[in-house]
Amino acid sequence: MALLPILRYPDPRLHTRAAPVAAVDDEIRALVRDMAETMYEAPGIGLAATQVNVHKRVVVIDVSEDKSALMAFINPEIVERDGEQVCEEGCLSVPGIYEKVTRAERVKVRALNGEGEPFELEADGLLAVCIQHEIDHLDGKVFVEYLSALKLGRIKAKLAKKARITA
Repeated sequence: MALLPILRYPDPRLHTRAAPVAAVDDEIRALVRDMAETMYEAPGIGLAATQVNVHKRVVVIDVSEDKSALMAFINPEIVERDGEQVCEEGCLSVPGIYEKVTRAERVKVRALNGEGEPFELEADGLLAVCIQHEIDHLDGKVFVEYLSALKLGRIKAKLAKKARITA
């Protein structure tokens, strides 16, 4: 297993739309393992392949307290949305930035698991938010892009300043 480098916003590669996975093979299973290791090390609760510059529709999520509930979503698709919730979100690609985003309260997602078996899952709360957030990454959208132009401008300036300091 290997830790993968995480792209940082506003890297233009984060806006690449991920391609569907044709088959869940050893390469995809290795990607899931590497993404999980990267996510846990970061630490985070979700990671999309787009964030590690692999433009395939693969997501890993674990919202458990003890890192015991890893889920892989390959070719995930939200088939139902219901309700509305506002939740503070953060992102491994936008370190140190936390903002409130409005999302569906409940979702039903259809995907393949890490073995290539199809499944459907109904999720609410934090898991629903995380699923929507990570699928957005696969579609080339970062959570801060839901914010006003003014807030987004401030975030970009803050990230640019932080990048200059650490360079």
